[in-house]
Amino acid sequence: MNTDLENAYQAIRSGRAGFHEQPRGLIAVWGKEAVPFLDGMITNDMKTLEDGGQMLAAFPNAQGRLLAVVRVLRQGDRFLLETEDTTREKLFQNLFRFTFAGDFFVEDLSEQFRCFELIGKYDLLALFVLGVSTDESFVFEGRSTSVFVPAKSADVFRSSLNQLESVRIDDGTYETLRIENGIPKFGVDMDETTIVSELGLEGLISYNKGCYIGQEIIARIHFRGHVAKRHTGLTFEAETQPVGSVSQVGAELTSNDGKPGGRITSWTYSPKLEKTVALAFVRYDYLAEGTELLVDGKPAIVTPLPFVK
Repeated sequence: MNTDLENAYQAIRSGRAGFHEQPRGLIAVWGKEAVPFLDGMITNDMKTLEDGGQMLAAFPNAQGRLLAVVRVLRQGDRFLLETEDTTREKLFQNLFRFTFAGDFFVEDLSEQFRCFELIGKYDLLALFVLGVSTDESFVFEGRSTSVFVPAKSADVFRSSLNQLESVRIDDGTYETLRIENGIPKFGVDMDETTIVSELGLEGLISYNKGCYIGQEIIARIHFRGHVAKRHTGLTFEAETQPVGSVSQVGAELTSNDGKPGGRITSWTYSPKLEKTVALAFVRYDYLAEGTELLVDGKPAIVTPLPFVK
């Protein structure tokens, strides 16, 4: 890490609150038939989501493979879907093409808002009191908190963060924090070849709801067997550097007896843990915590996520 990255990182891991600005997708679905429409498209049970509540979910295709991971916020008969910028256009088009078929509407709000991802402990009320209305903004909570504020209010909200002496998180520091927090990134850790259940994200899938696109494949894996691989963590000894550059992400894992064990999707050096950590898809037989795998002949230990709590 260079000095600027290290200072920002140490501030966050020492208890300071920080923020990272990045484009994110924000899509609204509303109308009398919004619930049954979404229930037929998404892995979680929209019928159970109360007004003001949130849940994690995924949109699969007919083969149970991933289109997008979303956080859903319900406001009356309107549902707000927060997703990565790389998946928002395809997700919007996938939803919009069905609007002729029922009493519901779909709108992409992404360009009307700016997203601030907050890491650490925040007094959200204090942030909004300093100049941005809560009625115009949306907050999604999880391993990090994403706040969508109207584009016209972005400068005011940023000023509020600065007044509270928040640390601005650069892209490099954010990537380290993302991996430490075990947050997969579309196009890096997951893509349209990923079966939704391979992500292993808690609360992502309801196995008690009715049918939805891709449900047959996902349910069959759950009730009749198990995934062939799952996304999890790896840790290396402090002095071990398993890969020399980002271009080598994708390195294959093997078992001690030479059998295929999986592949690395992201890696970083964790100053907090003083060792290299990685996100990886690991084959089912080697998923037990503490299992040793090899990458380029160097040992890697299967570790549950997140690395830093």
